[in-house]
Amino acid sequence: MVKIAMLGSGFIGRFYADSIQGLRSKDRIVSIYSRREEQAKKFAVDYGCDHYTTVMEESIAHPDVNMVCISLPNNLHEEAVNLCIKHKKAVITTKPLGRNAVEAKRMMDAVEKAGIFNGYLEDLVYTPKFLKAYESVKNGALGRILWAKSRETHPGPHSDWFWDIEQAGGGCILDLGCHCVEITRSYIGKDIKPVEVMCWADTQVKPIDAEDHAIGLVKYENGAIAQFEVSWTFRGGLDLRDEVMGTEGTIWINGFLRTGFDMFTTGKGADYVAEKAESNSGWLFPVGDELNELGYNHMFAEMFTCFENGSSPRETFYDGYVVNAVLDAAYRSAKSKLWEPVKLDEWRGKVGVTKDSHLIEFDKDHYLVKEEMTHFGTKKLILKEKKTGKIVERII
Repeated sequence: MVKIAMLGSGFIGRFYADSIQGLRSKDRIVSIYSRREEQAKKFAVDYGCDHYTTVMEESIAHPDVNMVCISLPNNLHEEAVNLCIKHKKAVITTKPLGRNAVEAKRMMDAVEKAGIFNGYLEDLVYTPKFLKAYESVKNGALGRILWAKSRETHPGPHSDWFWDIEQAGGGCILDLGCHCVEITRSYIGKDIKPVEVMCWADTQVKPIDAEDHAIGLVKYENGAIAQFEVSWTFRGGLDLRDEVMGTEGTIWINGFLRTGFDMFTTGKGADYVAEKAESNSGWLFPVGDELNELGYNHMFAEMFTCFENGSSPRETFYDGYVVNAVLDAAYRSAKSKLWEPVKLDEWRGKVGVTKDSHLIEFDKDHYLVKEEMTHFGTKKLILKEKKTGKIVERII
């Protein structure tokens, strides 16, 4: 049984708690820390938690706690991690790991030196749709992965600290790009090194110091390319979409906004619809099981099982560090308007990977460019002559 100290009683902390203690779960939150006493007390009542406090260390050090879950503003992650190390408590933390790669690496190095269990709560690589798509990719259904794209857009975050660049460390690139980078990195292969980033970013709508809209490209050592689209300016709710393209196939995923559940209401008896929904009347797109669709159930199940088994989860602080390094390059590129290198002081994947050959043998004299069936019932081949490089057409 995992006994958890939840650090943070806000929106994400409650999402986490609903997942951890839902569906007859054996795991329990035994202590809650919040910066506001009234919120700590209400959280404790709502989730049947005996201990609440406004002193972070008191919650972490609670004798019943064997794991700490961080759902705090980004600028408080490192303080919380260091207290977990001090009290030798396993730690899992919301995304992003740090406000930048330097901060993330300090946390990664510290937990690894201390030998404590660490997990990075990137929920969107635990969604049912992602897990099915990932399995197909790994089984070779799409062939060699050439391109992966992830999009996350919505009208903006739910708490004030997200909008403060000092507390958050950035805008939508850091808040949403962390999801997109880890999704696309997983499809391409987490052992393939991200090498360069090109990014456009701007503040188009919101009266803030950080960016509210960005598009980026991430180049990988094997020649694959990833793309992210992130925005706090999108109107219409939370839009999560992924695409993966390989030499043998393609996957398109609509993760949240349009999932096949459409409902119209005048608003009578209206209530919560779904995360980031902008209206509770008219045509709505509810999410049947939000905790499951966003990956929380699978994520916590794996984290807790790995903790009990003494194994590493799918997502660790190292993954959070790599993501931060990619996003740092995106911020540099947005300023320089150039491709910027991904600076990884520590890389644990493959080294010296070269771009895979794109040449497909047809016969001793030709490479295959394309084959297709025509509307009049014959097969057409487009071939390239090996000796001359000439493109020729052959009808079979």
